[in-house]
Amino acid sequence: MLSIVERDTERWSAAEAARPSPDELLSRVAGGDQAAFSDLYDELSGRVLGLVTRLLKDRAQSEEVTQEVFLEVWQQAARFDRGRGSAASWVLTMAHRRAVDRVRASQSSHDRDTRIGIRDFEAGFDQVSESVEIRIEHERVSRALAKLTEFQRQAVQLAYYGGYSHSEMAAHLGVPIGTVKTRLRDGMIRLRDEMGVTS
Repeated sequence: MLSIVERDTERWSAAEAARPSPDELLSRVAGGDQAAFSDLYDELSGRVLGLVTRLLKDRAQSEEVTQEVFLEVWQQAARFDRGRGSAASWVLTMAHRRAVDRVRASQSSHDRDTRIGIRDFEAGFDQVSESVEIRIEHERVSRALAKLTEFQRQAVQLAYYGGYSHSEMAAHLGVPIGTVKTRLRDGMIRLRDEMGVTS
């Protein structure tokens, strides 16, 4: 005779086994099933929010991006291909891409604000000359950065514009610290080469 705990464990195991997988849920979402979408959200939203928060650090922005991700899941569910991976990895890849886009947009906004601030600053004659030199150097750096691989550029920007340490970058990007160091080292070597800097 089974004890109460054993019966409850069996019921819980049966209920877990009966629950549809994220792959099944996503297939139903592709057909417009709102209940399946709700179940998929319950199943994956915690993981999505965790990933996005690691990248953005800001809770409010992370929640906003998480909502954007699930809106995209609802709209793009029919494009999911089981042959290329699981539903969870598809959704998490989408979340990572959106979070990185948000980081880039934030950096771009910061750069734009800096440019406007410099433009609006009433510089004296000597300062104008210095501003021109800084702008020319900034353009050289921008052109050189554009020639790096996306991973190298991301590492350089996080380290030098974002002020991230190696361990913070590893956590932010979700990669091992050795990978971060390699990307940063290779990026800096290529950057120096592109700018014609000799060590």
